[in-house]
Amino acid sequence: MISDMLTVTVLVGILASGIRLATPYLYAAIGETFGQRSGVLNLGVDGQMLLGAFAAFYVVFRTGNLGLGVLAAILVGGLMGLAMAFVTVNLHAEQGISGIGFYLFGLGMSDLLFQRMIGTVETVNGFSKVYIPVLSDIPYLGEIFFAHNILVYLAYLLVPLAWFVLNKTTLGLKIRSVGENPEAADSLGVSVARVRYFTVTLGGVLSGVAGASLSIGLLNVFQQNMTSGLGFIAVALVYFGGWRPWGVLGGALLFSMVNSLQLWMQILGIPIPSDIAVMLPYILTILVLVVSVSKVRSPSALTKPFERD
Repeated sequence: MISDMLTVTVLVGILASGIRLATPYLYAAIGETFGQRSGVLNLGVDGQMLLGAFAAFYVVFRTGNLGLGVLAAILVGGLMGLAMAFVTVNLHAEQGISGIGFYLFGLGMSDLLFQRMIGTVETVNGFSKVYIPVLSDIPYLGEIFFAHNILVYLAYLLVPLAWFVLNKTTLGLKIRSVGENPEAADSLGVSVARVRYFTVTLGGVLSGVAGASLSIGLLNVFQQNMTSGLGFIAVALVYFGGWRPWGVLGGALLFSMVNSLQLWMQILGIPIPSDIAVMLPYILTILVLVVSVSKVRSPSALTKPFERD
């Protein structure tokens, strides 16, 4: 049975699926990277994703308009991010606990809205594949890299864009300075509150899009707790990537490939209990945190509230 996974068709399928499955990880983790680089840890990412996923699905279910669905996810995610920013920046709430609160809110509210507004599992016509001319015709490589929907391509384009903003712009310098030494940044005229509001809200927006990429990009369906903790893995990816967009990309691909592998193992009937296969990404999460946390230095002001003297 193991030999069934060594065929070219299966290997191409695993790699192509891994590329697609990295999409929600990338959106959520890149958004969280911005927030953490400014000093704010948001453990509510999974709840933001769930509400974004429901908003996108419901709008597409009612209107059939995919653009409006993504816009709905952006608005809902942005509002959740704005609320998180208010709680952490203005109220100086403990970030870990407040983030868990937002996660539970998103989990419960998305379930309630689903039960009240839809009631049963439905499907929609989500984003179709966009084949890149010429490149998609390359044997094997075309199917792996150049035959995905628009949300997948945008997720990968987000990585170099995030790197450029964080490392090559004045805005990125402000974000990094606020995350490392907010007192010094404030003394130089940088508004710590404004920077953190921006990054946490941006993180909410991208988490909403991550949810949309699940419900109308990958699965074309919504169900209760459909993220299954994916948002927490996205937070772990920020640590794994050392708070660098390219590192986050590497971690997202690692996790998505493992997830793709376990899905193909079930499809091919590999004699491994399905529960064990499903656990693989989460076991990897624990191992990554154990290894990476001791080897990388987090932003100095991460989780620390700032209040002007």
